[in-house]
Amino acid sequence: MRIAPFAAAALGALSAPAFALNILISNDDGMSSNVKALYEALKAAGHDVIVSVPCTGQSGRGAGIIMYSTTTIVPTNDSDQVNAAGGCRNGAAPIGAPAVGPFTRAGFDNGDYYYVHGTPVSATLYGLDVVAAARWGKAPDLLLSGPNEGGNIGKIVVSSGTVGNVQTAAARGVPSIAVSAGTDTTDNTNLASPYSAVVATMTVRLVDALREKAGSGPLLPPGLSLNVNFPNAPTTSLPFKFSRFGTYEAYTLTFRNTPPYGVVLGLNAQPPTAEQSQDESVLYKTAISVTAMQVGFESRTTSQEWMRLRLRDLLTQ
Repeated sequence: MRIAPFAAAALGALSAPAFALNILISNDDGMSSNVKALYEALKAAGHDVIVSVPCTGQSGRGAGIIMYSTTTIVPTNDSDQVNAAGGCRNGAAPIGAPAVGPFTRAGFDNGDYYYVHGTPVSATLYGLDVVAAARWGKAPDLLLSGPNEGGNIGKIVVSSGTVGNVQTAAARGVPSIAVSAGTDTTDNTNLASPYSAVVATMTVRLVDALREKAGSGPLLPPGLSLNVNFPNAPTTSLPFKFSRFGTYEAYTLTFRNTPPYGVVLGLNAQPPTAEQSQDESVLYKTAISVTAMQVGFESRTTSQEWMRLRLRDLLTQ
């Protein structure tokens, strides 16, 4: 049956997504099963997507802005990772390749995947300033940082590269969401963890919900970003639940002052109280926790007024 031109155009309009977005994916883990699954799910939903990630795993680097090499990929600060992989994680690019650029790994060399031999924020800035500018001539509509291989919950997020990416992009006015999956999403053999696919599907659902409410406007208001955490073994029937950073901490950080010196990550042995039931450190184990984050260090108006009054004899107007 022959379809009239106007009918074909109408069918095409119905099948195309409304308000398709330009999306930048970054993370602090480098090339991973989670990144691949999220990229593919977003592309299938009709969005234009580019990826800019660190060459190697950079967990815990926070908002650091360090390049490990500035000409070619060489073993430096992350020498163990570079030597073990012969370059970037999971074959994104080999030793001797440019310090920044498109993936060279077969199957990922379509011009959408990029790496930076530096910290997570360095990769995010490369994505914003170079790749997005070349692709769209403007900032992306959304930055998705992650999905991380492991939770970013509670006050420990101040050291998270996943969250550092979000703070950096959001400070530039780009709507930004940090997404963290369970540790069981790691698959360095096939880049095909089934849990990665679930996290990707549910992340697209979250983006769609924001897009539907935003219409043609920005997905998030200025000064607000989101921190989203999935449990291990997620399913597509998991509920999204409002959460807050709160006071309950699932993890503890302490410094060990005996060899080998360093920071030790432990588990909090104390159970949460009833008042902490909406803390993301509690909710993320059984639901997809969604927490609102402020952007930057600007304090609330009430706190600023407290400071003005407390120091009124010292401060000049």
